[in-house]
Amino acid sequence: MQRINMNGYGGVEALFTETAHAPRPQAGEILIQTAYAGVNRPDIMQRQGHYPMPAGVTPIMGLELSGTIAALGAGVNGFAVGDKVCALTDGGAYAQYCAVKAAQALPLPAGYSLQEAAMLPETLFTV
Repeated sequence: MQRINMNGYGGVEALFTETAHAPRPQAGEILIQTAYAGVNRPDIMQRQGHYPMPAGVTPIMGLELSGTIAALGAGVNGFAVGDKVCALTDGGAYAQYCAVKAAQALPLPAGYSLQEAAMLPETLFTV
C-alpha cells in the first residue's frame, strides 16, 4: 500500500510517500480501505512537531478517515466487510489502509458521501 510519512517536522516538504505493508486488524479493530482522510488542526500540529503522536501507535499521521471495511479483527460485532464507515483514528489515516478500533468507527451517515464523512469523526467525537 501507499502511505504518507514524515521526515522530521515542518511544512508539507516534510511529507513523503512510501510503500509499506497494509496493517492487520487486531482484536477489536477493523481494517478500513481509505477513501478520504480528513485534515484537521491536530494533523497540522503533529506535522509541525507541536502535538506528539500517541505512544505505541503508528508513526503515520491522520486522525480521521472514511472508507470501506476490508477486514475485521477478532471480537468485532456490528460491522461487516464491505460496510462504508468513517472513523476517528489514533493515527494512520494517511494511508491506503488503516486499522482502527471498532468503537471509534461509525457507519456512513445517511445522506453523506464518503468525501463528506471524512471530516465528521473529529468533530462528532469531540462534541
